[in-house]
Amino acid sequence: MTHRLTRSQGDLEAEELRETTSTMGGTPMCDVADRDVVKVCGAVRSVSLRPRADHVPALVVEIDDGSRMLRLVWLGRRKIAGIEPGSYVLAKGRVTFKEGVPTIFNPAYELKPR
Repeated sequence: MTHRLTRSQGDLEAEELRETTSTMGGTPMCDVADRDVVKVCGAVRSVSLRPRADHVPALVVEIDDGSRMLRLVWLGRRKIAGIEPGSYVLAKGRVTFKEGVPTIFNPAYELKPR
């Protein structure tokens, strides 16, 4: 009980998110390394559409598993039904670090129930 009372609200939420996503499977995002093929699971924190060269859109989704944020990028997509802030996504692909952020381009994905 003392452990929970002395921790910040953000730490408690991150711990709860780690527990939830670990039951859904996947590698903790804090353990991913550059060029690894991984399966990660996390809660969607943000969804944005970013234009690319030659007018090709890119759907950018940031997910969090309580240990780290990871970016998923789908090139040529404007929207994916069901992917919205608060939903859970299980994604598989090769990790690359872009601007210091782990990123997976065009991942295979599965929506998980909340």
